[in-house]
Order: sequence, then structure tokens, then C-alpha cells
Amino acid sequence: MSKDEPPFSPPVALTVAGSDSGGGAGIQMDLAVFRALKLHGLSVITCLTAQNPSAVNAVHPSPSDFVRQQLGTVDEYFTLRAVKTGMLFNRKIIREVANFLRQRPELPAVIDPVMVASSGAVLLEKEAIQTLREELLPLAALVTPNLDEVGVLLDETPQTKEEMVEAGETLRQQYSVPFLLKGGHLESEQLVDLLFLMDGTMREMPSQRIGGLDTHGSGCLLAAAIAGFLAQGKPLPEAVENGLAFFRRAAEHPKQLNGTAFLNPA
Repeated sequence: MSKDEPPFSPPVALTVAGSDSGGGAGIQMDLAVFRALKLHGLSVITCLTAQNPSAVNAVHPSPSDFVRQQLGTVDEYFTLRAVKTGMLFNRKIIREVANFLRQRPELPAVIDPVMVASSGAVLLEKEAIQTLREELLPLAALVTPNLDEVGVLLDETPQTKEEMVEAGETLRQQYSVPFLLKGGHLESEQLVDLLFLMDGTMREMPSQRIGGLDTHGSGCLLAAAIAGFLAQGKPLPEAVENGLAFFRRAAEHPKQLNGTAFLNPA
């Protein structure tokens, strides 16, 4: 089957992540974001979960060879413009994704290093952390950790903006890829995200915390939006700025479910 695309074809973006049975994160959130950005979204499912916004009750990982089959099958038919990864869960799955990306060096990959759910559930096995560090992160076009994930990568969690700056510089030098450090876990109403680029610059992106919002799926939404703008051909700094603006709109116009306000990527 030819990959030739007529001029009216939408860009194609791929999410490699877990399925959220509650519909608020993972594959479900990523595809909703791609749809809102007028992309054709593809999915490779790494795990099935039994979860809702307040709990992850079970995780069933896909066999790694099936992850490889999913990746190969979508890649042989579609012209991929960007990929976003989320919950990968174990070493074998991470290695399959890393092997795929090594064969596609032109494909920008936004790596959301999902480790622990907001409910406290473990979404990455402890023995897989080193594989993530060594094999996957160096292949990223951008890594988007929250501060708890920064703490796992560096064995120390930033508590202030100044510590975020120091951590971001360390991560950029250690992995030789750009990092977006998300400041949502800081104890402040004034939030700041810091983008560390490979030209040695840092871009500060402030925003105001929105109260009363359940942020389940927030990391998925932001990483998927950035990947979506990369799929549209935007350079990385612009894709990050547009992704953060998309996130703010989703937070400022939430959907109401069971009396709770949730992020709305529509």
C-alpha cells in the first residue's frame, strides 16, 4: 500500500500509551486531543487498565511482541508525523518502543515519562526506570516530566523554581535532549513551566493555577498537544507554546461529570 498522500490528507500522529477505562487519560485523552487539532490519530496500546479518575485498580500490560506488531502495522501503512508516548510500564515494552524510534530518527517523539498516577498507582515498574533512562529518553524530541518524575530521574525533587532551573540544566546535559519541566506540583498559585532547549537557552512560561479542577490526564493532554503541533510542522518552541495554550483552554472550559470539573480537550 502506497504512503502517497493527497493534499487534503490530515497529518497523522501516533500515541503509544495505556488505555484508561475511565476515559480521562492515556489513549483516550490523546486521541481526543489529536481530534481537536484536526489530526488523524493512531494508537498503540501498551496496557489495559481498570481505572477511573480516582483509582487504578488493575493493570494488564500488552505482550511486548504485540506492541511491536502494532507499531509495525501502523507504520507500514501511514506516514507518521509525530509520536507521543505515555504509560509503557515495563522494560520489554520500553525496548520495543526505543527500537522503533531508532529506526525512525526523523520522527519527533514527545516522551511523557509516566511513572505514578495521581491516585498513587504505580504505572512504571521500578526495574524499568533504568531502561527508560538509558534507552528511551535519549531518543526524544522532548521529554515532559512533572516534578515527581524529575525526582525519580535525579533522586531529588525540586521544591522551588530555582531548583527547577538547576534540575532542568542537569537533565538537558545528561540526556542531550530538550526537556519541559512542568511546575504544577509547586506550592504556588503562580505556575511556571520551564523549557530547556539544546541551544543552551531556557524559556520560562508562567500561568495562573485554576482552582476546582480535577487534573487527571493533564500530562497526557499536554504531551499529546505538543506532539500534535509537531505533526502539523511547528518547530519545537512554537509547538510547546501552542501546546500550553491548548492546555489552558482545556482547563478554562472544563466539562462537568458527577459534579466535578475535568479537563476538556474538545
